[in-house]
Amino acid sequence: MREWLAESRFDSGRTIYPIFVRPGSAGRERIPSMPGLFRYSAEDGARHAGEAFDAGVPAVLLFGQSFRKDRRGRAAYSAESAVAKCVRAIKRHWPSLVVITDVCLCAYTDHGQCGVWNGGEVDHDATLEVLEKVALTHVAAGADFVAPSAMIDHQVLRLRGALDRGGFPRAGILGYSAKFASTFYGPFSEAEGLPPVEGARRGSELDPRNGREAMREIEMDIAEGADVVMVEPALPSLDVIARARDRFNVPIAAYQVSGEYAMIKAAADRGWVDARAAATETLATIHRAGADLVVTYFALALARWEQERTE
Repeated sequence: MREWLAESRFDSGRTIYPIFVRPGSAGRERIPSMPGLFRYSAEDGARHAGEAFDAGVPAVLLFGQSFRKDRRGRAAYSAESAVAKCVRAIKRHWPSLVVITDVCLCAYTDHGQCGVWNGGEVDHDATLEVLEKVALTHVAAGADFVAPSAMIDHQVLRLRGALDRGGFPRAGILGYSAKFASTFYGPFSEAEGLPPVEGARRGSELDPRNGREAMREIEMDIAEGADVVMVEPALPSLDVIARARDRFNVPIAAYQVSGEYAMIKAAADRGWVDARAAATETLATIHRAGADLVVTYFALALARWEQERTE
């Protein structure tokens, strides 16, 4: 009866699985701060994405790396980047898997900023030009959605225009609409191999004390053409997710970020919590707050747990 009367249900069909890909053909590489997760080559990343899809995960979010970094992050829009190669490989073998790609420059710049760094600050106009090229490269490779995370003003508007002009009007945009400055991004920085940052990157992210500002940012992304808006980090932002659900009639995603994943894994490793129970409880809570979709590193594990229950 408890299950029958549950007000909301969350399952792997509402998840987006982040996968890290890097250049070269070397085997997978462990991410120490994110137990159970790895960096993959483009081909291995595609196979892992297909494994997740076969288990019941409907979408992946690809993050790339480059061994060639410069001031403008030019490697990010190479057709031979790890992300572009991985997208092509996924679409060859698993065409129904929804592929979302991160559009940012931090993993491709030698200064660690998310945009073009010029004279001690991010050059917004120059950055938008590069982000347009990155988005077009990913969609040309077969990506279904692009997800601009650089937190540059009007990035959604510029990418929507570039995709439409480039002949990709059906390509979607998942906006990092309410991206709060957070200590919970730490393990992600290690996973992406981000260089030391010149200047402060937090200045382009929302102050976690400001909820009304988050509503304005979400509203702006919707007006500029975002198909899905996202709030991150998820658990510290449940109130923002709920407010957005009440206010906006668009799909809402939430990102259960690397630090949230690492906390559960670390506590489980010490026997303080049950990882499976903690993961399913937090994901259900994020969904209950109003998120239609959740980006989570537990996506594949959740799908496998569901399979176990049905066997």
